Amino acid sequence: MSTGTHVHVRHDARSEFPGIVHVTIDNRAKLNALNSVVIREFVDAVEQLGKDPELRGMVVTGWGEKSFIGGADIQELSQLQEPGAARAFITGVHEACRCLRDCPVPVIGRVNGFTLGAGLELMAACDMRVAVTGAKLGMPEVRFGMPSVVEAALFPGLIGWGRTRQMLLLGDMISAEQALQWGLVERVVAPEALDAAVDEWLASMVANSVRGMRLQKKLIRAWETLPVEQAVQRGIDIFAETHEVAEPRELLQRFLDHQAARKKK
Repeated sequence: MSTGTHVHVRHDARSEFPGIVHVTIDNRAKLNALNSVVIREFVDAVEQLGKDPELRGMVVTGWGEKSFIGGADIQELSQLQEPGAARAFITGVHEACRCLRDCPVPVIGRVNGFTLGAGLELMAACDMRVAVTGAKLGMPEVRFGMPSVVEAALFPGLIGWGRTRQMLLLGDMISAEQALQWGLVERVVAPEALDAAVDEWLASMVANSVRGMRLQKKLIRAWETLPVEQAVQRGIDIFAETHEVAEPRELLQRFLDHQAARKKK
């Protein structure tokens, strides 16, 4: 394990999960809240990991069993006395989210407890999310005279405009079960089943072509910002790029050979 002050990186040592890395945000005295120091360490770690060509998948979680990320550090927020400082801080929050969206491999959000404000935005920046039954999720910024910003812009695509308005304008917390119903998380499990649920997704990742997954995430990232016709064209371009190497032909032939062998039995 590579351990920073507030971000711990662990490469999965299990032979069945090659190329999987676990990143834990550890600001345990403040429910793993994001401050400028935590953000910088997190962005640096994720961007460095993303350079590894052998990387297959990433799991992001919070330290302990109580909180994924309890939001932005209120102490630091309370000391932002002018627009320039506020801009710098919130840009950092965006960078923490952006580095996950730009990570070349799938990112799983392992949501182990309270997930609020900036923490919910970071969760939304993950590619897929599994939460424990007791998790509470919310965007309370309006209660402190601030709007929810940066990656809260992802919410309409996940849960629709009506539910986005409900969450951002009311500032209420919702349960993990309600988040599942809305589409804010993909799965909810008992705390003791959280790691097994993550492992199920990891098993699918390691069974896939690394290059295929990377190209797929690259395309999904493009879809987020392109009009439909341009998104379709980008898919054509990526499909052509896929066949610059022999891997697709080899994998397809292997599948055909396997099917043929089964028919002979």
